[in-house]
This record gives sequence, structure tokens and C-alpha cells, in this order.
Amino acid sequence: RMAAAPPSYCFVAFPPCSKDGLVVFGKNSARPRDEVQEVVYFAAAEHDPGSKVECTYIEIEQAPKTHAVVLSRPSWLWGAEMGANEHGVCVANEAVVTREPASESEALLGMDLVRLGLERGATAKEALDVIVALLEEHGQGGNYYEDGSSCHTFQSAFLIVDRNEAWILETSGKYWAAEKITEGVKCICNQLSLTTKIDAEHPELRNYVKSQGWWNGDSDFNFSEVFSLADDHLACCSGRESLEKQGGDVSAQAMIDVLRDKDSGVCVDSESFLTTASIVSVLPQDPSFPCIHYFTGTPDPSRSIFKPFIFVDDVKLVPKVQSPSFGNDDPAKKIPRFQEKPDRRHELYKAHEWARSLLENDQDKGQKLMRIMFDLEKQGLEAMEDILSRTEILDPAEVVDLFYDCVDTELKFFK
Repeated sequence: RMAAAPPSYCFVAFPPCSKDGLVVFGKNSARPRDEVQEVVYFAAAEHDPGSKVECTYIEIEQAPKTHAVVLSRPSWLWGAEMGANEHGVCVANEAVVTREPASESEALLGMDLVRLGLERGATAKEALDVIVALLEEHGQGGNYYEDGSSCHTFQSAFLIVDRNEAWILETSGKYWAAEKITEGVKCICNQLSLTTKIDAEHPELRNYVKSQGWWNGDSDFNFSEVFSLADDHLACCSGRESLEKQGGDVSAQAMIDVLRDKDSGVCVDSESFLTTASIVSVLPQDPSFPCIHYFTGTPDPSRSIFKPFIFVDDVKLVPKVQSPSFGNDDPAKKIPRFQEKPDRRHELYKAHEWARSLLENDQDKGQKLMRIMFDLEKQGLEAMEDILSRTEILDPAEVVDLFYDCVDTELKFFK
């Protein structure tokens, strides 16, 4: 059993730490090394009363309306590691270990709650309310990995961000606490971080921990101290200092640099885990400007390109970053689950494998390719900065193929 939670990192920076009235969000998703992440878009939709939605393991009531979402997700499951919706809400989750063992019974995964929060919440606070209501109703549990030989279960923490504020939500079973953030730089990783500043909580939280004998009711209520195993709740975030060092200049580029940093441990490349995908989102506080979401869709951000996505109607779908679908024959959907592992690699993932072998076998050629790729990324970042510095309103036709074209160009270079 992989007892340690995968060491993912999520960040948010608010003005005045960030540039030009922008909120900047980022996450590295650390997952089992061979797992494939895809980038998928789902349009907004209306649903008939009484309809159901099939999440990774369980079916729940569907909402009357779901918002358009773009997600980066392990391609075997329904939910997502991270993503955004059309209203400029971004959500990322972290697997955490608390003193309460996570349930092996199949319920909602933390990753399902990421997608459900994005589909149903038009603000960060709405997404938080959606997540905690579903947690109360359905609970969390089930295998976090596509592994037929053992069940890996975790509790969940979330970073939920919109143009105005962010919420850190930490959970254990159905119990939870949350802190609201509107300034500075925050990082969450695979351990609890909430202490005594709690802005919202489960109504029975304090009674429950008293009944368990974890808190006497007299001392200050410190969520991490009460719920962490022994000395787990230490300041975990090595990337935060690098962002704070930027002064008031945290930009998309600064966030990307932090996510690429292997020395700090933020970019994970270990025996068990790899950063299998990354996201950076830029949310202008002025609502007349569009939010921009950059996805890699490939492992190891230090060798991947961050490609921009902007929500517009009829945005062009990108099959080349989508894994093949196996429908009801998918071993993740059959009971017992995960009896075999199908090949889930998408076209961009395969091209990356080729580029990686080139880097390892022919350093000169590999380095040259990477220089071309990073130059391409820089052009994308500059084009997006241009969009955010204009006075006129963005013409949707200009960006309807944006993400598609970036993926396409990347693939052409690899070929």
C-alpha cells in the first residue's frame, strides 16, 4: 500500500503579490509514474429533472444545469485532478492522510468532487458549497489509483479559486474546514495546512472531534493539529518562497517556473511518482477580460509546453490530447476493477515519449528541440499578455482554435 499521499503542489497568488491585477493559480499533479492524463472539455448543458450522472464509482443526482469545464484528468476516471469552468473558477485537489483512515468503500473520489464543484459552482464559494454538500450526502472513498492489486485511499484537500477570492478546503471523511484568502501567496500540498483561521466549517466538526477525544474544547481549535498524524502538519511548501521572492511580479511565467523546479521538490520525479500534468491559470480581477488557462497535457513540466485555453462558444475540441475511450469494456468500469490496464496514451503523450527518448539518446538534438518548444511556449505567453493588455473586447473567433492550434503545432515540431 502506497501510504504516502502523492506530493502534488497547488498555488495561488493575489495582487499585490501578482502582476497587473491578476489572480494566478497553478498546480502540479503528482501521480503514479505511468498514469496518462488527458485534457478534456465539456460544454455547458441542461439536464432533465431526475437525471443521474455516473461518477468514477457511483451514480448521483445530476444538477439541472452544468457549466462548461476544461479538465486535466487521469484518463481512467470521471473527475479531474484540476480544471476550470467558464465563470473563471479553478479547482485543484490534493490527496491527504489524516488520523482517520480514508474509506475503501466506493463513494465519490476527491477528483470527482473537483469536477462536480466546477460544473455546479459559478464562484469559488459556490463550488465549495457544492463540494461539502455532496461530501455530506455521498461521502468520499474508493481507490485513488488504477491498481487491481491494492486499494489506495486518501482524504481530500482542495484549492478553489475565482477572480476575487480563494478557499482552502480540507476534509476528513465528511467533516471539513475552510479558510478564505484574498491576498498574498498560498500553497497547499499533500498534508493539512489549516490551523486556527477557519472561515467556514462542518456544523458538527467541533462536537465530533470532542467526542473522539482529539480536542478538549478549551484550547484554540487548530484543524491540522487535531486531524494530522503526529508531526505531519509542518510548513510543506517549498515553492511558496520562490513566488514570494518575485515581489509583486507573480505572472503566468513565474508560476510556470516554480512548477518546473525539480530542486525544490515542486516538480516531482521520484521512484513512485511523477508530475504527470500541470496547469497555470490567470484570472484578471476585471471581469471584462478573459481568464486564460494553460495546460501541459503531458508529464514533467520541465520538458512540457504550457498551452493556452480560453472559454468561448463552440471552442474547437482537441482529440489529440484525449485518451482512447473503452466505453463499458473499460477495466475501470468492470467489477472487480482494474483487472488489466489498457493503453491510455493519447497522440501528444506518445509524441512526448519520442521526444524524451531523443533527449536521453541524442543530447544535442534533444536540447535543440526543447529550445524550439520553449520558444513556441514563449510566443503563446506573449500573445496572451497582449490579449490582457488590450482595451477592446476579445473577438471569440480569434481564440476558438487556440488550444487546438497550440497542440497541433507542438505535434508538428515533434514530427
